[in-house]
Amino acid sequence: MNPDTVLRHGPQLDAAIDAIVRGDHGDPFSILGMHVENRAGGRDGATVVRAMLPGARAVEVVDASDGEVVANLSLVHADGFFAGPVEGRTGHFAYRLRAHYAGGAVEFEDAYSFPAYLGELDVHLLAEGTHLHSYERLGAHVTEIDGVPGTAFAVWAPNARRVSVVGEFCNWDGRRLPMRKRHECGVWEIFVPRLPAGAVYKYEIKAQGGALLPLKADPYAFYAEHPPRTASVVWKTGGYEWQDGGWMEQRARADWRSLPISIYECHLGSWRRKGDDGRQYLSYRELAETLVPYVRDMGYTHIELLPITEYPFDGSWGYQAIGLYAPTSRFGNPDDFAYFVDCCHREGIGLLLDWVPGHFPTDPHGLGGFDGTHLYEHADPRQGFHQDWNTLIYNFGRREVTSFLLGSALFWLQRYHFDGLRVDAVASMLYLDYSRKAGEWVPNQYGGNENLEAIAFLKRMNELAYGSQSGAMTVAEESTAWPGVSRPIYLGGLGFGFKWNMGWMHDSLRYMSKEPIHRRWHHHDLTFGLLYAFSENFILPLSHDEVVHGKGSILNKMPGDRWQKFANLRAYYTFMWTHPGKKLLFMGCEFGQEREWNHDTGLDWHLLDDPFHDGVRRMVRDLNMLYRATPALYEFDCDPQGFEWVEANDSDNSVLAYLRYGSDRERPVLVVCNFTPVPRQGYRVGVPLPGVWKERFNSDAGIYGGGNVGNGGALVANDATCHGRPHSLDTTLPPLGVVVLEREG
Repeated sequence: MNPDTVLRHGPQLDAAIDAIVRGDHGDPFSILGMHVENRAGGRDGATVVRAMLPGARAVEVVDASDGEVVANLSLVHADGFFAGPVEGRTGHFAYRLRAHYAGGAVEFEDAYSFPAYLGELDVHLLAEGTHLHSYERLGAHVTEIDGVPGTAFAVWAPNARRVSVVGEFCNWDGRRLPMRKRHECGVWEIFVPRLPAGAVYKYEIKAQGGALLPLKADPYAFYAEHPPRTASVVWKTGGYEWQDGGWMEQRARADWRSLPISIYECHLGSWRRKGDDGRQYLSYRELAETLVPYVRDMGYTHIELLPITEYPFDGSWGYQAIGLYAPTSRFGNPDDFAYFVDCCHREGIGLLLDWVPGHFPTDPHGLGGFDGTHLYEHADPRQGFHQDWNTLIYNFGRREVTSFLLGSALFWLQRYHFDGLRVDAVASMLYLDYSRKAGEWVPNQYGGNENLEAIAFLKRMNELAYGSQSGAMTVAEESTAWPGVSRPIYLGGLGFGFKWNMGWMHDSLRYMSKEPIHRRWHHHDLTFGLLYAFSENFILPLSHDEVVHGKGSILNKMPGDRWQKFANLRAYYTFMWTHPGKKLLFMGCEFGQEREWNHDTGLDWHLLDDPFHDGVRRMVRDLNMLYRATPALYEFDCDPQGFEWVEANDSDNSVLAYLRYGSDRERPVLVVCNFTPVPRQGYRVGVPLPGVWKERFNSDAGIYGGGNVGNGGALVANDATCHGRPHSLDTTLPPLGVVVLEREG
């Protein structure tokens, strides 16, 4: 058949066909598929079908209603472009294509026979950058159109010349499934019929200048290949049946400021390993059966996961993420991860996600230069490149970018029932000159160093998190004196629920690292934090950052011989658990891991055979139990009415004493710390009330590895005034120990 008799548009159509064959056509739906075209002289329209099927030897059009072949398409271009009229038809009808290859015939619905996937409202909201559930439309979605199951793809690439979805289903040939561009919002879309969940795919993008970019993973993918492979995987969401309704209902009523929060910070890939070589990861389901009961039995209230959003490089620990909507496939599939979350909730454990919206890596399959332009990142490296981490910085001034990030925050809270987000590296987002020298940064419109767009983004993120998810929390890792990080937005704050107290962590570790004989000269490293302890809603963090990069373990920061190291550690943890502020401890620290954390190996669980290490574990468990059972230790963690100094200035003896109060002022808790290896008999401490003060906790208890120096279980207050209070206790202070006494009601 002569192509000129089939296609009567001459050079214009020939050029379009050539562009399709070269993978260079920006509007493939105007050419491919079924079209009704006017005949010469304006006579009745003829129905024409065109298809790009490289490798096919023959192509037939099959009427979907009866399975009859109604047309044989001609090979118009040797590279696999077929076209031809459907004789006797003058309108559209449902059809399939039957392509004959060397290995046999394949019959399928034509992707170019389906209507647009995105609705008008979606397009409008995506263009505005206000689509709060953009993940429900962008990415890959298993769905049904016109009664045909398949997968709809949609990706934002406004400056691309052409975008195709590629995978095994099209032999990774970008000419096979070029997508439709929705010019109103810069999104490319296509529905691929019969493509099931589990299909592996990427996007092939041609830049405006004609350059073919490295294949890109889907920014909105719900699942990805196991690294080092980098493709996205189609996943059908919504299939997991949650069993945590009771937890979610209880959480909705929670006021976390006045409740105990003790967080176990965990890197799933190195908490524990398995296999003969001890190198294999535990799966999400195995972690649900091992990690979750362990955390429950240890008395923690929450687990905070180092980032599990899909990331390419193990050595980044997850902090250089590419898939902000996909739980990493290292440990299983998305349903496996949902099961892990569900198990946490069923055991009464909350779950926080370490979330990284500040920067992303430069891997070629990632977001950098996504459509051939600086789409997600700033074009100016003074704004768009992070020198410390060699990563790219999101352009928070671009609506579509903040929509992508806000959608990710809501996605984890809504779809995976996370109980909160710990936002990484907030300081790097707030300051335009963060870690930059003069001339290496661009001031804001007022000439200042505040990143106004990032500030607006963080406020909006907190508004949405607290406004849409009852009982959820947000936590800022923010290391500067920026005011009001954890204050409401209507009071001028950033709107976070809590902030890491990095100052307390640095000061207290500096103090504890000193030999006891020198501590008198550094006494107020421990008291200074109370000057600002209630300026924010603080969490006291001993995180992964304190046990890496040559810093050594927490245990090995302690001075002295082996006994003194463990005694110092026990005293330090007790000081931490009785100090105002919520608690966070990195995995392994709870039993005194001796070496630095290594993300490539599991923790040294064999150390628990050593009574000293197991003693620390027992003590941390008991501290959690004490903390959760004693309102005076948590109700006013974030309120000055919950704390009073009794003795803050006894630097010669390195002794501190303070009171903690809950709403029942008749049952205060007295904490007395002795940070020297000298036991002190008859150390008098003033107390506000008479009666029996029960020794609730002693870090020197024998079951923890201590010497059992204490107060016999209880003391009775006498009428001798001391420390400006009408009563006092004659206490015995253990060496390098802390005692906790509660007045009996």
